[in-house]
Amino acid sequence: MCLAIGRPEPSILWKFRSSKGDGKGSRIITEGEYVEMTGITKDMSGSYDCVTSNDISPPDVRTVQVTVNYPPVISRVRSTGTAVGQKGVLWCEASAVPLADFQWYKGERRLFNGLNGVKIENKGKESMLTFFNVSEEDYGNYTCVAMNTLGITNTSIILNGPGAIHDVNNAALSPASSLLLLTLVLTLSTLSKF
Repeated sequence: MCLAIGRPEPSILWKFRSSKGDGKGSRIITEGEYVEMTGITKDMSGSYDCVTSNDISPPDVRTVQVTVNYPPVISRVRSTGTAVGQKGVLWCEASAVPLADFQWYKGERRLFNGLNGVKIENKGKESMLTFFNVSEEDYGNYTCVAMNTLGITNTSIILNGPGAIHDVNNAALSPASSLLLLTLVLTLSTLSKF
């Protein structure tokens, strides 16, 4: 609600500026003292400016900041193909308000920062799981869990060797096993011609 007094009677406009910083500027959303918000979505977060004017003095502006809370949504994941003995990194990014807390798992086992040669860094909406000296046992499927007071979500990320490819079931194949598979397929197709 925005109240204004003056002579002549001031007009009142409400303008919205998105918190995304998308460069779209502000847009008028309604005239009058009240803004009614229904069907709240996270896109409604931002600044709402009450602009009053009566053509006598410059417009007066008061701003209300609106924050919409929502559960985590994992927006991006990334993995590096890493050779044994090298440094490997898994990334997980989640948007959420309030910001998400992150946890990492391999299978059912939760991973902790500083244990078993891993480092977990959580910065804002991103979490990184770093392996300082990758071993064969480190390869496999990891789960990034993002949570806040409104919900929890997770996604799987695979740490694999350099040049690994994925089969239709998203299982990682090493380059050597891929070559063996390709050779086997070529051999079978050659034999089927005879």
